[in-house]
Amino acid sequence: MHTLVDADIQAVEGGVTAPLGFHAAGVACGIKASGKPDLALVAAEHVSSAAAIFTTNQAQAAPVLLSRAHLEKSGGQARVIVTNSGCANACTGPQGLTDARAMADLTAQQIGCAPEHVLVASTGVIGVNLKMDAVARGIASAAPLLARENHAAAAQAIMTTDPFPKAHAVELDTAHGLFRVGGMAKGSGMIEPRMATMLGYLTTDAEVEPALLRQALVEASRYTFNAITVDGESSTNDSVFAIANGASGVVIDEALYPLLVQGLRLVAHELALGIVRGGEGATKVVALTVVGADSDDSAWQAARVVANSPLVKTALHGADPNWGRLVAASGRAGVPFNLDAAAVRIGPHVLFSHGGPHDELAPQAAAYLTGANLEIEIDLGTGGSGRATMFTCDLSAEYVRINAEYRT
Repeated sequence: MHTLVDADIQAVEGGVTAPLGFHAAGVACGIKASGKPDLALVAAEHVSSAAAIFTTNQAQAAPVLLSRAHLEKSGGQARVIVTNSGCANACTGPQGLTDARAMADLTAQQIGCAPEHVLVASTGVIGVNLKMDAVARGIASAAPLLARENHAAAAQAIMTTDPFPKAHAVELDTAHGLFRVGGMAKGSGMIEPRMATMLGYLTTDAEVEPALLRQALVEASRYTFNAITVDGESSTNDSVFAIANGASGVVIDEALYPLLVQGLRLVAHELALGIVRGGEGATKVVALTVVGADSDDSAWQAARVVANSPLVKTALHGADPNWGRLVAASGRAGVPFNLDAAAVRIGPHVLFSHGGPHDELAPQAAAYLTGANLEIEIDLGTGGSGRATMFTCDLSAEYVRINAEYRT
């Protein structure tokens, strides 16, 4: 059991380059037909500890395969992450892997590091080959622009259908010194990360050994990036990266490890909520909590089933307090469930408990559901202490329009 060290924690500006010793750039190089920014670099000033968690989808994109191989080859070391948007470079066969390697090689030449110290990410349409002439131009033009102040340009360049960029950073002032955690992310549709099309980037100027950094990343992501869903679709490209460069002089040991996790989790939480808030066609963000489960694992499973239910999500969009859909989804989740002791709460209003409805509260619950930030709690009725919270959004006609026209 870790003993938490006290710290003064506050949000700071700067996103992914808020920690010392990080630089970023974002440019438009012609991958996107729209002419919008489509290539980003995030770089540490020197080779640093690195970790990542990737999609568990068995159809994995070339950049996922390459980044995993580079982390294994380097022993958890990296200096730069290169990202293109507008093309996922997924399901592109041997040519896709060749193109991903070329992205790493071109970036390494520009930055002055070994190719295995380059991590690669791509996002966009599946089954389309990269325009490598455009990628090469983008890397060449982005490298000279690497600067601490260009974090916003990088956050813009990784977007696809995202309605807004997502960035956050915190500063942790401890008795052992001050360090920062920063980050950025993209994602709007095809979102139900099981890591472990969403990309997350976390940076810190603390000194962390690679194995410990990965442990902290997995722990922080469980309750953030892995606790969100927009449409129940796990992408071919889902990746979350972390780089720790040690520029602050603060060394993460057993005493400071909980603070590292807390910093990563705070940043990842804001980024993950931003992804849900910017979900394709979304008008509401919903924190859906399952309690009374026989275990945390059961609670997570039930929460995921309910959060992904199209019937639940469309009812939320219409501000319909249809507790029956919540009960039905909970009952089919494949975990212990006791209908006679189950309960459903929408906001402050209990609409179902002990096997019976409280429909007299439906008008108040309907009014509550017109809001943009909602809370729903489901008690599975087992008497257990298991609990979990998933963050989801409503399902609207706009989601259908965006995805019906995505390629055409």
